[in-house]
Amino acid sequence: MKLSHSTLTMMFLALVGCSVNNQESTAANQQLARQQAFENTIRSIDSDGNSSALASTLKARMKAYGVPAVSIAVFDNNQVIWSKGYGRSDIASNQKVTTETLFQAASISKAVTSVAAFKMIQNGNFKLNQDVNLKLKRWQVPENQFTQQQKVTPSRIMSHTSGLNVSGFEGYAQNQTLPSVVQILQGSDLSNSPAVRVFQTPGESEYYSGGGMTVLQLLMEDTSEQPFSQLMQQLILKPLNMKQSSFELALPNELQDQIAKGYDSQQTMIEGGYHLYPEKAAAGLWSTPTDLAKFMIALGKAYRGEDETLLSQQSARTMLTRVPGAGGTGIGIDGEADAFRFRHSGGNAGYTCYAVSFANSGRGFVVMTNSDNGFQLIHEISRAVSEAYGWPAMWMRE
Repeated sequence: MKLSHSTLTMMFLALVGCSVNNQESTAANQQLARQQAFENTIRSIDSDGNSSALASTLKARMKAYGVPAVSIAVFDNNQVIWSKGYGRSDIASNQKVTTETLFQAASISKAVTSVAAFKMIQNGNFKLNQDVNLKLKRWQVPENQFTQQQKVTPSRIMSHTSGLNVSGFEGYAQNQTLPSVVQILQGSDLSNSPAVRVFQTPGESEYYSGGGMTVLQLLMEDTSEQPFSQLMQQLILKPLNMKQSSFELALPNELQDQIAKGYDSQQTMIEGGYHLYPEKAAAGLWSTPTDLAKFMIALGKAYRGEDETLLSQQSARTMLTRVPGAGGTGIGIDGEADAFRFRHSGGNAGYTCYAVSFANSGRGFVVMTNSDNGFQLIHEISRAVSEAYGWPAMWMRE
């Protein structure tokens, strides 16, 4: 029996479709196998950086460290290949973690803010190597013996070579009266951190300064004439479709029920569940690993010149170029060649997190926890992901 041309075409397409489906099924099975391998081969790491020969499960390692919740997103080829939440976001209510559970991104906020600052530089709001006092309106960096020859600039703030003090912030209980950004910078009875001042010559050496990022926050507000949260929504969160992310102190109602409560080293919940951080540029972002993966992917694509929607390649390359005696400008960098990666860690009261991406390949992962005990666990998770996928080491201490 002779088959018609249309029948033969339909049979061919059916065979092609079947082949594609089989390939997709095989790829999905491979991804699931790697994910399960990761979940079941977490190894403890000693003080010398050596992994234990005995593998354990992620659940067991969470219990060992007293970390109630972990959320992870792994990405490759510029796509999130899987994401998953583990444990409980609220011990008392036994609420389970999902991929939409929100955590405080802590100092990863600095990286997101820095990309927004570079976008503003591209737009002509201020210049990368310009004295910030030329643009600040509501407060000025006080001049002293350290600023006679060298000035505080956005570049130096983002590379932590500005000479400004105040490494980090404690946050505020939800029932406290919050200081304004200007009150934080100038020092006031409402603020729980020292006044922000230049204590060493700008450009001289690295000193990690959340105080510097708060100066940048004020600069971005003053030059845009917009509230910081609104500005970040416009420049970063909305363009990247980061719908589960916000720099607002009071989260929108639709996000309130998705918050993971933070816990201290003794597994006691932070008062009220979490602290508030008016120092938004330094520590104020709420997010999920999936949303932060979108950010890391977009920055990597800009760096490689694949997509400059988020940032120009020139700006991304500037961010990921090492500053003498420091890291990158706005984000940490490590490794060489195929192992070259950009990353940022974060720790607020009750939260620890880490985001990393290989700059030349669009792969990496983001992990967020709701515990002060999370950093060592994150180290173990990072090594386990690297082993499961055959990737170079991704933890900043490697």
